[in-house]
Amino acid sequence: MTQPSGRTSESKAEGLVGVDEARAALRRGQAVVLPNPAPLTCVVAATDAQGVNRAKGRPEGQAVALWAHDPGTFAALEDVLDLDEALRAVAQRLLTEQRVTLLVPLRNGASGPDWLAPAARESWAMLFGTRWPPLLPVLEDHSLEDHSVLYVSSANRTGSAPAATAAQARAMFPHSVAVLPADRLPGAELETGSDPTPRAATTTLRLYPDARVTVHRRGAQDAAFTDPDAYLDHIRASFLELK
Repeated sequence: MTQPSGRTSESKAEGLVGVDEARAALRRGQAVVLPNPAPLTCVVAATDAQGVNRAKGRPEGQAVALWAHDPGTFAALEDVLDLDEALRAVAQRLLTEQRVTLLVPLRNGASGPDWLAPAARESWAMLFGTRWPPLLPVLEDHSLEDHSVLYVSSANRTGSAPAATAAQARAMFPHSVAVLPADRLPGAELETGSDPTPRAATTTLRLYPDARVTVHRRGAQDAAFTDPDAYLDHIRASFLELK
């Protein structure tokens, strides 16, 4: 994808990047802040989980989410997830339709692939599966087929609120971390525009082998509901009762 003319010098002056620069930075192993549609805040991603944690200014071994944006990534986990076929389908829908972060159970004694390890803790794996169409050109280089997966976390330095805009991210992160604004993604204006919706990091749900679901961490998706239980009622009615 060709970067719009005039962007290069402007990007360097602002410390912001375009699509091609963001893709190149990820391929080099750099951490990159990427935008999301409302009501989500930005995320920081990298091909190296330690790079995500370094960008956030926290211990390198801290757990991060595996970005299962490519369907093949989730499919490759079939043998290690402690979910039946119907619940795996529910999990995929929650990741892609609800755009939540999802904790999924691992089978006892299952030896997961090495690339899952940074997202796995105490028999649970943390997945992020958002496939926002305007962002897909940035993500398309990273799949198991290409021997490259992405790890992701909310775009904040330790102790700070997640960045809702590129300007907030640029002020927060060191310049070794590239920042891609939403307005440099073709088609992003169709979902972002002038939407006044307050931004927040994703809600994190935990899905159990018996089809129970709980809120592990409150966030953007449950904010529109009166309380977490009301959001869970919505999840059960919309996703689990169809199982």
